Amino acid sequence: MNLEYYSSLALVTSAVVYMLALFAHAAEWAAARSLRDEEPGERTRSRLVGSVEPSPPSSGRFDGTPSEEPHGSSVELLTEMPPPPDESSSGRQRVEQFGRIGVALTVVGFLLSVAGLVLRGLAAGRAPWGNMFEFTISAMVFVVAAYLIMVWRSGVRWLGLPVTLLAAIGNGLAVTVFYVAVAPLVPALHSVWFVIHIVAAAISGAAFNVGGLLSVLYLVRQRAEEGGTVRGYLGMLPNARRLDVLAYRFLAFAFPLWTFTVAAGAIWAEYAWGRYWGWDPKETWALVTWVIYAGYLHARSTAGWRGRRAAIIALIGLASFWFNFVGINLFVSGLHSYAGI
Repeated sequence: MNLEYYSSLALVTSAVVYMLALFAHAAEWAAARSLRDEEPGERTRSRLVGSVEPSPPSSGRFDGTPSEEPHGSSVELLTEMPPPPDESSSGRQRVEQFGRIGVALTVVGFLLSVAGLVLRGLAAGRAPWGNMFEFTISAMVFVVAAYLIMVWRSGVRWLGLPVTLLAAIGNGLAVTVFYVAVAPLVPALHSVWFVIHIVAAAISGAAFNVGGLLSVLYLVRQRAEEGGTVRGYLGMLPNARRLDVLAYRFLAFAFPLWTFTVAAGAIWAEYAWGRYWGWDPKETWALVTWVIYAGYLHARSTAGWRGRRAAIIALIGLASFWFNFVGINLFVSGLHSYAGI
């Protein structure tokens, strides 16, 4: 047994733990569906004190932003009045328990992934980004790290289900389909741009994925809002407009990094092959992905494309990113085939 073995063991275990976290978050969503329709989005209740006429219903929003109430009124607002303990309290407790279990398992899976990545680098005696397997596990570490930071700072636990699904699939594919044994780098990779280019690609790829997940949640939530069927766990999500803004922020962060990734790759190509650009399939699809996300940002800032149309463009960009990463490596030969799968 060597470091490579323990790295693989940690990564396989992390994929299993991410799957358990996925089940916990799925149970959290299922438990939320059993709550009364108004409970997930309910943030305030009001009771009239010293008056006969009832106050108008609150128009609180599902993202947790309290509605504005008139000042100077004799109405006393009693916030967060507990629902009946027999069904609502127990239902909310189940949702909270499953959610906390999911986050705890996600932290364990993340630590195992980091350990597997570090051990892989130690076994190889280099930065663990020399092939598709190593890039995949690195990208999953960045995705889950971004999610856990959001949970820690903002309590964004509602993103747990899609993130753990992505992490379980990513690490699962890495250890079963993409796995390659530790091997020395080919001469083309011996450059300082090796670390710069790959790290920038991994971070921007992680942000693209989180932005894509938020776009999917936006489409689901927005459809529910239009149909007046916001209930269960959907009521615990931010409103559609907020999800759209969050997706935009992640993609706006990722785009300059992806621009730098493409530029750094061109500099690296000049060092390795004596030319900055050669229309290699990998280079071409990196440019296609860049154009799609540039169109996304341009459409939002100039044409005012927001909401559904922007989300669709974001998902097209994510599909292009994954085809560039998986499809080109598996089905198309080119200069970048040195990295193997």
